[in-house]
Amino acid sequence: MTRLLRSPFAQMVMATVLFAAMGACVKLASAHAGTAWVVSMRGGVGAVIMALIAWASATTLATGVPMLHLRRGVAGVLALSMWFYSMSHLPLATAVTLNYMSSVWMAVMLVAQSLWRGEHMVDRRVLWAIAMGFAGVVMVLHPTIDRDQWVAGLVGLASGILSAVAYIQVTALGKAGEPEVRVVFYFSLTGTTMGLLMGLWPAATPASAAASAAVLPEAASWPVSTWLYLLGVGSFATVAQLLMTRAYARGPMLVMANLQYLGIVHASLLGVWLFNERLRWDAVLGMALITASGIWSTRLRQR
Repeated sequence: MTRLLRSPFAQMVMATVLFAAMGACVKLASAHAGTAWVVSMRGGVGAVIMALIAWASATTLATGVPMLHLRRGVAGVLALSMWFYSMSHLPLATAVTLNYMSSVWMAVMLVAQSLWRGEHMVDRRVLWAIAMGFAGVVMVLHPTIDRDQWVAGLVGLASGILSAVAYIQVTALGKAGEPEVRVVFYFSLTGTTMGLLMGLWPAATPASAAASAAVLPEAASWPVSTWLYLLGVGSFATVAQLLMTRAYARGPMLVMANLQYLGIVHASLLGVWLFNERLRWDAVLGMALITASGIWSTRLRQR
């Protein structure tokens, strides 16, 4: 079993399972805790775990590129906040799928970059992959809009855009020689800080007391289960992030990118099991289109 878990393929599959479990914990914790506090707890638990790993591995947390970490952290935390919000209002599989549009958005950014440089010859296969992705979005959001949840759907879609921006920053950090422990630590630290600021902001003025009651719940009144779910969010996400990073570092990049989409399947199964969610046929077909377009976009981008 230990030898199996050392395989990058097994590590990627396990990461997708843990990310789906994180999403389930987000939905369960959101019954009492607001999105800002879920983000903050996810960052806090992650920062503690990464600090312990850094100490055990004698990895210094001092960095020579603090602004690069800050840009990555802000983009990533905003994407995470939008994703968590969409998870609390949409079926779990729908929210996860919209966030996985990040691969398609990266292809859009590459096309825009080519046009900006005056390169008018764009690979038509990339355009077809992008079109397929957006067709999938329409099919996924169609049943969602019918249930008057279109705002959450658009927020989930926006989380994919910001995730693409964050991934570009992660690539820049890797080129700067930053180890994965340091990258994840500063991302988690940024999440803790921004989550607290977002949670406390409505209470900044006396006139917002009513809003504060909704956004800043009394932590003492939360049931124990809510704290366990929050702990699960941070723990599952941090371990999954480490497993995924190591899988990409050791395994074939394209194979790892394809396996990553198993997260949609796992999220769908958890949604049916824990939340009694039922997905319409057009939503399932839309998820398949987004998955196919994401894999296609990744392959073309690597070429």
